[in-house]
Amino acid sequence: MRFPRTRPRSLAGQLFAMQVVLVAAVVAGCAFFAYVSGSSQAKETATRQVRTAALAIAGAPSVREAIRTPDPSAVLQPYAEQVRKDTGIAFVTIMDPHRVRWTHPHIERIGESFLGHTARALRGETFSETYTGTLGPSIRVVTPIRDGGRIVGLVSAGITVERVSSQVRAQLGALGLAAGAALALGGLGTYVINDRLRRHTHGMNAAELSRLHDYHEATLHAVREGLLMLDGQRRIALINDAGRELLGLAPGTVGRRVAELDLPAPLTGALLASEERVDEVHLTADRVIVVNTRPVVGGERRGTVITLRDHTELQALSGELDSERGFTQALRSQAHEAANRLHTVVSLIELGREEEAVGFATAELELAQVLTDRVVGAVGEPVLAALLLGKAAQANERGVELVLADDSLIDDGALPATLPQRDLVTILGNLIDNAVDAASEAVTGPDSGGGVPAQRTGPRPARARVTVTALAYEGELLLRVADNGAGVGPDDAAEVFRRGWSTHGAGRGLGLALVRQAAHRNGGAVVLEQGPDGGAEFTVRLPLAACSGAQKERTP
Repeated sequence: MRFPRTRPRSLAGQLFAMQVVLVAAVVAGCAFFAYVSGSSQAKETATRQVRTAALAIAGAPSVREAIRTPDPSAVLQPYAEQVRKDTGIAFVTIMDPHRVRWTHPHIERIGESFLGHTARALRGETFSETYTGTLGPSIRVVTPIRDGGRIVGLVSAGITVERVSSQVRAQLGALGLAAGAALALGGLGTYVINDRLRRHTHGMNAAELSRLHDYHEATLHAVREGLLMLDGQRRIALINDAGRELLGLAPGTVGRRVAELDLPAPLTGALLASEERVDEVHLTADRVIVVNTRPVVGGERRGTVITLRDHTELQALSGELDSERGFTQALRSQAHEAANRLHTVVSLIELGREEEAVGFATAELELAQVLTDRVVGAVGEPVLAALLLGKAAQANERGVELVLADDSLIDDGALPATLPQRDLVTILGNLIDNAVDAASEAVTGPDSGGGVPAQRTGPRPARARVTVTALAYEGELLLRVADNGAGVGPDDAAEVFRRGWSTHGAGRGLGLALVRQAAHRNGGAVVLEQGPDGGAEFTVRLPLAACSGAQKERTP
């Protein structure tokens, strides 16, 4: 027959049992020590009491005078009984040197021999002993009575052991009550403390708490999302490895205030916010982070739980997807335009005007092939070449001319494998998109987005144009994009790279922030200046690990 396994006692229950046993042992030990100490003190007190009485009787002149009389008992017996009653001792026996009693609490015992030792007293000593006499076991003191230089008698004063024991028992009763009260009070205090501990540990035992701690540590290190916990003082109470990596923090950050960390101001504000934040996008120097915060409230603010998700790659993929969608739209538009041109050629042939049809088709082919030949000849990096051709098609659909600068040159193999192609697409793609927007607005006015570009001081350009420079030179990659748009005002020059800054309304303003982040991530920098055509000119410089020996020497 199998019996169900009983759940181990909770940690609070185990501590309660241990503390009760400990309190009981301490109280019992103290009670035993008090009993032993009280018993010893009672015996010492009794000895001092009878010793004082014996010495006082032995030194009384009336006792010596009574001894000289023919019948000492007649005077000494009333005296001894009075002393016994006044001092509360059990007996006072006065005897001659031959141990014959002159006094005794029981009159019939007068004249009998004293039961006890007297040899030391006859030698002039005063000593104490425990001896069993006619009244039972007693603590007694024997001292000599001197008359001049002679010992003329002995005095023995004593108190029974039973009386001493009764005094100890009376003290022990009071001690027992005190010990019981101490045990009850200690048990009650222990119960209250352990009841609170039970609530805090949720009734779990030590093994469960240990297992929960192990799972807690394993989860913190295994989860790929960043986890950050702040206490009520906005200090870091807990952070896992992913959280430190996403925020770029050193290992010893636990206990520091969030305001003391070198984080961007918007991100710091989100971490310190008292209200809940859901899926907020923030940028650090190297990453795009989605932040979620939730306050921990239990009667009062106890802290904040924060989760961090890395959306750097997702944001880059979103940018690539947007580019692919743009390419698709451009191809659809080009297909439509190609169909229109083909119908034109067919119509010219049907009208018998073959020479004009050939001229029209040749002109269209030359116009499309010029940029392709220029890009393929100057840019040996396939990803950048494809990006430039795609962006040129998109720009053409919006009436913007995309031009590759004459000094552009990137030989095949000039870019090292350590430079991520995705970052190149992020940098050049976003810069071209912004430049196309600015150039298009300069010619046609602001789009439906409702943005307000910088005010032009001169006439509008006849044709929108974006000039791109791509050059690998002396261990450095230079990407420069200039437009002939309205440019950026001096007041906005420092804000264009901040997330959320845009002239096209809400939901925009992430592209340039991603450009600066990608440049910083690869050890480079981005600079905004006024272009030669009056518009904005963005220049990105990225260091290269190696430079092709066949690269021509050019000055950017």
